[in-house]
Amino acid sequence: MPGDSGTQSDKKIRWLNSTVLGIGLASLLSDWSHEIATTVMPAFLATLGVAAAWLGIIEGVSDGLSSFAKIASGYYTDRLRRRKPFAALGYIVTALGTASFAFATAAWHVLVSRAVAWLGRGARTPVRKALLAAAVTPETYGRAFGFERMMDTIGAIIGPATAMLLLGVFRFSYPQLFAATLIPGLLAAFAIIFLVKETDRKPVPYVSFKESLKALPASFRMFLIGVGLFGLGDFAHTFLILLAASSLKGSMGETKAAATAAGLYLFHNLIYAAFSMITGYLADKFNKRILLSAGYALGAIMALCIILLPLTLPILVLIFGIGGIYVAMEETLEDSLCAEIVDKSSHGMGFGVLATVNGIGDFLSSIIVGFIWSVAGVKIAFAYSAFLFIAGAAVIFSLKKTLTMKSA
Repeated sequence: MPGDSGTQSDKKIRWLNSTVLGIGLASLLSDWSHEIATTVMPAFLATLGVAAAWLGIIEGVSDGLSSFAKIASGYYTDRLRRRKPFAALGYIVTALGTASFAFATAAWHVLVSRAVAWLGRGARTPVRKALLAAAVTPETYGRAFGFERMMDTIGAIIGPATAMLLLGVFRFSYPQLFAATLIPGLLAAFAIIFLVKETDRKPVPYVSFKESLKALPASFRMFLIGVGLFGLGDFAHTFLILLAASSLKGSMGETKAAATAAGLYLFHNLIYAAFSMITGYLADKFNKRILLSAGYALGAIMALCIILLPLTLPILVLIFGIGGIYVAMEETLEDSLCAEIVDKSSHGMGFGVLATVNGIGDFLSSIIVGFIWSVAGVKIAFAYSAFLFIAGAAVIFSLKKTLTMKSA
């Protein structure tokens, strides 16, 4: 890739350096923070007397606003000499927004808090990814992004476990639990400030937003079509928590069903963490296009299991497990593929556009799935997702082999 010497010494640069570790720790701590809130959010909303449609609105609107922050951040930060302060600020905003759940007494309060948190999350995302790509060589993109996804997911494992501990053992109230999220949230910002070593970079010359978009490679635009189709069906996995809780309520009772659903989500995130690192290693050795299409196809298999199989506890374990695998493959491979296709000087814009396409898909899919679920039932809602998962897999699989690493 341009700017890489491709020498033997370059290839021996350690990929697990201070910056990769710092970004990984920030992802772990921030996810720990907001996953505490995410795990109990469906149950908390239930105490406010709201239905699945409200959950879809909260997730969808927050992801939609986040998507616009991502593309604006990506465009803007390509023109900065230093990206790190912008990333740290994003983590601080996310921490404060998540902790403000403590003051919520109505569903719209949760919506506002989640939107603020996700604006900060959106603003930091392309910046974090650009910092990560700049800290390693193209030959190790898969491992670096896989490590970051693994650390992020370890946070997502600790988060539900912490929520269960604080609610079940220490008897925290919901406001106390939400306030506690501020501690790991702010520590994430400190990890960026003290561990990330930003490499010297020359900001790209000013060009209009439209010209920046046009400068992205044609192969990247085709890649985005597949990502977008998949994203339109890729609902927030808080719906899986709701699915498990509602399916097990009759046989277990409400309290035990809610605890079991949280445990299943913890299992989902354990699988997600393990397969993020596995996918990263595979991505550095095999065809990313084929691997990504396989990951999308797994999402369709998960949706079909929901539609066709009885939602007993063993089947729900299978569903949550497949969900963890396909998300690990999707996120690791999309990021590492983006880093290869787009020139390093435009990584901020490339990651911003990718994240925005995903965010728009999340916005629409969460609202649509929540609405269909409420109006037509679970099977129709997940049939919608299965169709789009298959369509996205087909587009990615059909891409030409131009989606390979660019040589120096």
